[in-house]
Amino acid sequence: MPFYTGMNDIASRPAVPPTFGFYAILTDPLAGYERLTRICVDRGVAFVQLRMKNADERAVLETARLMRRITAGTQTRLIVNDYPAASRDSGADGVHVGQSDLPYAQVRAIVGPDAIVGVSTHSPRQTAAACAFGPDYIGVGPVFPTPTKKTADPAIGVDGMKRMLEIATVPAVVLGSITPDNLPDILRAGARNFSMVRPVNQAADPDAVVRRIMDVWRSVAAR
Repeated sequence: MPFYTGMNDIASRPAVPPTFGFYAILTDPLAGYERLTRICVDRGVAFVQLRMKNADERAVLETARLMRRITAGTQTRLIVNDYPAASRDSGADGVHVGQSDLPYAQVRAIVGPDAIVGVSTHSPRQTAAACAFGPDYIGVGPVFPTPTKKTADPAIGVDGMKRMLEIATVPAVVLGSITPDNLPDILRAGARNFSMVRPVNQAADPDAVVRRIMDVWRSVAAR
């Protein structure tokens, strides 16, 4: 079944701003989900995504509820990866799905009209197809080769990222082996929003890493 089925869905949901900066993906963090979520909230990170690949849905729901208690009433939005029902039942702000997950219309039916739905895209064709259905944002990548997935999509490179960002008609988050060191180049190449996985989740001192990420983003964005 193709991912994109159903009618165009452009609803009157709270808008995801075109520029919000750091989108944190939390997956098996050394510091634990609770501590890292609190750090992201305290540092003003716009989004935290819970990503527990191939996990029991009950465990995903329990962790999402834990993270929701921390993000509730803050400026940090909670997104659950892959599990629309867990997103809905935990009270999360939305869900993120990939190209091989449930069709967009079915995801939207599960989470409801007010939830945020994000979609991964890995090529200009996928970017155009996704944007035609009006998701709240898309993921663009991987920019560089990444080991965080068992079956990773081919890296698109900075030039591929630029092409996909030019096509995108909704906010876009770029990802794929982005680090604090290469972040300035990614931002200067046109990215407004970005994600990192290993630099944050594998950090012995994640607060220092998140602080550095936010400092780099603000310094480049201010120019």
